[in-house]
Amino acid sequence: MDLIDGLRAFVATAETGSFTAAADRLAISNRLTSKYVAELEARLGVRLLSRTTRRVGVTASGEALLARAPALLDDLDEMLAEVTEDGRGFTGTLRISAPVTFGEKYVQGMLARFAAPHADLVVDLRLTDAYVDLASEGIDLAFRVGEGAVTSLKRRRLGALRSCVVASPDYLSRHGRPERPDDLVAHACIVDTNRSEPAHWAFTCDSVETAVQVPSRFRVNSAQVARDLAVAGHGIAFCPVFVLGDDLETGRLEPLLPDYDSPRRAISAVWLEGRTLPRKVRSLIDFAVEDARAAGLG
Repeated sequence: MDLIDGLRAFVATAETGSFTAAADRLAISNRLTSKYVAELEARLGVRLLSRTTRRVGVTASGEALLARAPALLDDLDEMLAEVTEDGRGFTGTLRISAPVTFGEKYVQGMLARFAAPHADLVVDLRLTDAYVDLASEGIDLAFRVGEGAVTSLKRRRLGALRSCVVASPDYLSRHGRPERPDDLVAHACIVDTNRSEPAHWAFTCDSVETAVQVPSRFRVNSAQVARDLAVAGHGIAFCPVFVLGDDLETGRLEPLLPDYDSPRRAISAVWLEGRTLPRKVRSLIDFAVEDARAAGLG
């Protein structure tokens, strides 16, 4: 049994809490993952994992090994990558997490631009609006919108997203145009539940902050769907500008409350604290900072 294979299987199982999830991360069979861990335990003469019918736990000996093994494996991967990547670009797999709409509208294109020179690099992009556990999911880097409260993650700011209150000309012809935030309470509003306070719309005018609790005509967990409903004339939406594309230029949607600014939401790249970042991940972070700036998000 290769000691490195055993360590990889152990770390993946300990971090994910199951042999099945570890096998998925390592792209090997469940049986082989379990075999590698068992052989590592036999070689060391200690029990590293406690198995139950529902979950795999980590013993005291396993905790001691888990405190050092990930860094050792990261250093090994970094050393091997430097040897192979110098001649042919980045290799292996990058596992990336991003919010659904932001991932579809921006991240997928940015990753394609990053990966273009690296023919042997595999990009595994997973789109979800949930805040995934980077360790258990084996995520190398996550792109997130808004300020997160997870202290175990390191963060680099890429830019900020501006939002805009919009409605279709058809809706405005039928229901009138709000002139102040307080006017929104008399309108049908399309609420994006991905926001931390979905129906609480905040604005600033001449350094004075104001907020309104808007009524929900539609509640959706997608900024894209909120935009689509607004285009169809179903109400007023509060959308990130990147979702609108050329809607404002073509007149499909009209911007409302022009004298009021909305708070910008931070865009960040986040990763696990205490782990050595592979060179390709560090390079991706630097690339994302410049790409976001070029896209007007910086």
